[in-house]
Amino acid sequence: MKTAYIFPGQGAQFVGMGQDLYNLNEETKSLFEQANDILGFRITDIMFSGTDEDLKQTKVTQPAIFLHSVILAKALGDSFQPAMVAGHSLGEFSALVAAGALSFEDGLKLVAKRANAMQKACEAQPSTMAAILGLEDETVEKICAQVEDVVVAANYNCPGQLVISGTIEGVDKACVLLTEAGAKRALKLNVGGAFHSPLMEPAKVELQEAIEETEIKSPICPIVQNVDAKPYTDPAQIKANLIAQLTGAVRWTQTVQQMLADGIEAFVEVGPGNVLQGLVKKVDRSVPTSAAAISE
Repeated sequence: MKTAYIFPGQGAQFVGMGQDLYNLNEETKSLFEQANDILGFRITDIMFSGTDEDLKQTKVTQPAIFLHSVILAKALGDSFQPAMVAGHSLGEFSALVAAGALSFEDGLKLVAKRANAMQKACEAQPSTMAAILGLEDETVEKICAQVEDVVVAANYNCPGQLVISGTIEGVDKACVLLTEAGAKRALKLNVGGAFHSPLMEPAKVELQEAIEETEIKSPICPIVQNVDAKPYTDPAQIKANLIAQLTGAVRWTQTVQQMLADGIEAFVEVGPGNVLQGLVKKVDRSVPTSAAAISE
């Protein structure tokens, strides 16, 4: 069965995440400890027994989800046999490490740099995101384009669910217009800033240099990337798409559709939570989905 392995992004975190992986064996434990050394703080303490607030900081959340996903993929051993991989936003970095395109250490360093750069960009410009439910993508795009402040379609999560991102004024104005246009809900999200919008340009500039200096190899299978929902194996193209990702949209609906068109028959979510399985089901109810599990 042609299986795609998919990796979640920010928002999937929970206190206690990864504790079972840490205790699994010496190899998994040493990867967590290596991460503590690379990051310069004990992220494991926050993951296993911190508060929700501690874990919600972008600079903690992103490495935490990355570690959970990547170490779980390693723990799967020979049963990790992807025909394709993809990740939602941050999850794209986890997918690249799991598929052998990035080393564990380089992946973690890039994720830490990305998280810090995004947090700085959020602090420099108050901004937000909102989930729009029950409208066609084109309608949302058109209405965002009419608003004078910065507001764009940022996450195409599944049919009828699109997240917009921009300045607080821009998102507020768009929410009013979208509700008038018939949106079932326009729900502002509890996030630090306008991810996947032009407001992330300073973070993109900061991350670009780091990505360009990092070695990326050809992955063991194609990775369907966020910016255009197309499969890639060429390291230079993968790099360019990773750089564009911070200010570009996450085309998750289109990613799932692309994988199905390429013959994928099942999806396995690798990491905390089950958000992506739910989104896959909204694209195609008939396709089997599951969470990655380690056989004891």
